[in-house]
Amino acid sequence: MRKGLIEKFYEAASIQRWNDHVRPFELTELDKQAHKMIIAYVLAKCEETERGKTVDWLRLIEGGLFEFLQRVLLTDLKPPVFHRLMQTKSKELNQWVLQQLDADISAVPGGFRDRFVAYFEDEGHSVLERRILRAAHYLATQWEFKIIYNLTPFIYGIEDTKAELENQIEDHYDLLGVQKLMLGKKSFGFIDFCGQLRFQQRWAQTPRIPKTSVLGHMLIVAMLSYLCSLEMRACPRRVINNYFGSLFHDLPEVLTRDIVSPIKSSVEGIEEIIKDYEKTLVDEKLMPLLPAAWHEEIRYYIEDEFANKVQLNGAIHKEFTNEEISARFNSAEFMPLDGKVLKACDHLAAFIEATLSIQHGVKSQHLEDACQRLHNQYRGKVIAGIDFGQVFDYYFAN
Repeated sequence: MRKGLIEKFYEAASIQRWNDHVRPFELTELDKQAHKMIIAYVLAKCEETERGKTVDWLRLIEGGLFEFLQRVLLTDLKPPVFHRLMQTKSKELNQWVLQQLDADISAVPGGFRDRFVAYFEDEGHSVLERRILRAAHYLATQWEFKIIYNLTPFIYGIEDTKAELENQIEDHYDLLGVQKLMLGKKSFGFIDFCGQLRFQQRWAQTPRIPKTSVLGHMLIVAMLSYLCSLEMRACPRRVINNYFGSLFHDLPEVLTRDIVSPIKSSVEGIEEIIKDYEKTLVDEKLMPLLPAAWHEEIRYYIEDEFANKVQLNGAIHKEFTNEEISARFNSAEFMPLDGKVLKACDHLAAFIEATLSIQHGVKSQHLEDACQRLHNQYRGKVIAGIDFGQVFDYYFAN
């Protein structure tokens, strides 16, 4: 995994949104992109399960990542300027973005760079997936805007912004999920629940730069898992499961709040109690907000989220190693999910969060102890052919 590419992910945590408006809390690009991908999941599932359309989930994931990287590079452009320039100078802007990223994305295996180029150069590429992502973008933006609008509805020009957002969303009413979300009922409740993970700060017990929320952390882990899946030569279904398993892995924390690792490990049996309680709350509060047809998949992602999983004859098996999954179950029919890799990516994300803050000069005993503990835990460790020990060594040394 290229250090430059991973650091681009974290740059989004420092990019402030709506910074020319009064905001009750920081709204960052990382959080917006995470919320966008959860909304995209809901929109895509509606098209697939209720309209029978075929969604290319791999293209949806990659399109989200491509757009994320584009926005990080073009962050200095205000949205109206960005959209105007993309109408007139999109080729030149996208070529500049490619030049900035070329060294990092060329190192990603499996033709990643070629697909990146195709996504921005070919308007016929991923038509449905691109439309879902665009709708998700505006819906995530509207979720933020409602907070700002309710705080300062008198600001000059804010009504124009409101009308423009509403018009953009109306242009995507052909998507069933957009119609359902705009009703403000059950499906919107799920999206709203997920958005509340923006309010929950990681490492809440210590100062840290850049700050990251639980929601932003979930997207970072998902993107790291995606890169690892490419390194493992995972089949498309395995890539998709690893990505969304990571994107939803902390979802129960919207109900329980972020419980730090030292507490979970301080008393024997407490982690199992927390898990049981999370499951009860998920069944009572979250699942009723989603169509019943989605429940099995969501549970597959969030229950025992760090276990390796495959499905055999309708039953879930968790006893296989990542290497066994690669050798025997690397096929869509087995619904493979690399929970051990997800856990390593979760720990890597936490490790980088701590090391970046220390590099910025904001450190505490909590951060330094966590860095040392995680570095020791992954020293020399290889999972599914990926040398995580080397990755941890690299960040620890820098």
